Amino acid sequence: MADSAPVNSVAEHLGLPPEIWTNEVYGGGTQSASILGDAAMLIHSGTATNVLVFRALNGRSGKRMGQASIRVAGGETQFTIPFGMAGPVNLFALAATRWMHDSGATEEDLASVVCQSRQLAASNPRALVRAPITWDEYLASPLVSTPLRRADCCQETDAGAALIVSRVDIADSVRPNSPRIATVVRGGGVGSSSMDKADDLSAIFSRFVARKLWKLSGLRPVDVDVAMLYDAYSPIVLQQLEDLGFCGVGESGELVRSGSTLPSGSLPVNPHGGLLSEGYVHGLNNVLEAVRQLRGTASSQVESPHVALCTGFGGSYGSATILESP
Repeated sequence: MADSAPVNSVAEHLGLPPEIWTNEVYGGGTQSASILGDAAMLIHSGTATNVLVFRALNGRSGKRMGQASIRVAGGETQFTIPFGMAGPVNLFALAATRWMHDSGATEEDLASVVCQSRQLAASNPRALVRAPITWDEYLASPLVSTPLRRADCCQETDAGAALIVSRVDIADSVRPNSPRIATVVRGGGVGSSSMDKADDLSAIFSRFVARKLWKLSGLRPVDVDVAMLYDAYSPIVLQQLEDLGFCGVGESGELVRSGSTLPSGSLPVNPHGGLLSEGYVHGLNNVLEAVRQLRGTASSQVESPHVALCTGFGGSYGSATILESP
């Protein structure tokens, strides 16, 4: 999805032998958490010992997702493009409108996510947007697709992110007590990414994967010490908080405003500022932040986290992973 660095080109420029295992994984945000599961399976099968996972794109100077080209609609898009679904922001603005109607969420709830993101990004040297934003400034931010204002949308960014997944003994020999990949789930249902077929227009991936995540991990929401929730748009942070069981329906906005999602709160969320403020690398940068938090090297460090949750969003389809410190 608009990668600026194909995997085989990267392997060649790193001087790696041509017989190594390489793979291009299509899917953008849906894969940002579950790609760790793919890497772990390669190691578990004996196919690999160390796996380099990266995401690189010229999301601002190159192909921009927010600027859809005018084209004749065909296939599935014949049911969406003629009605204004020109790109992701239009698609998920419609889903957010329905969710806000059903849950009672307000413009103030969306603003609370944006304001907290900016607040947390202020101490992150990697963040592209670190200036605070007030309620009045939020309201002055132009609407892109109702109810999403420009401030509600993640940035289109030139950036890269990379991590290495290794066998436990190797990882610990390099850095003792390295974080572990504990649980990975991927899945979804008919919903906001295929609107002409959706039973519930507002249903995003977290509604479909939540039960499986907690069942396979053996954990409960209360066990999570820090959460990196995919935040391409402010409403999906609130939806995930409710779908994953961190609060009741209609309570997510107040949860954020209460301070519970700050680094000092009971459920720190995106302490680096997330995709809304740090930059958009299809969510892999959120995974990197989870690793930093578990290592204790983050810019806005949560006190002694042991369990980190990361999510990957693609409308009604996505993924989630649990990382744990040993």
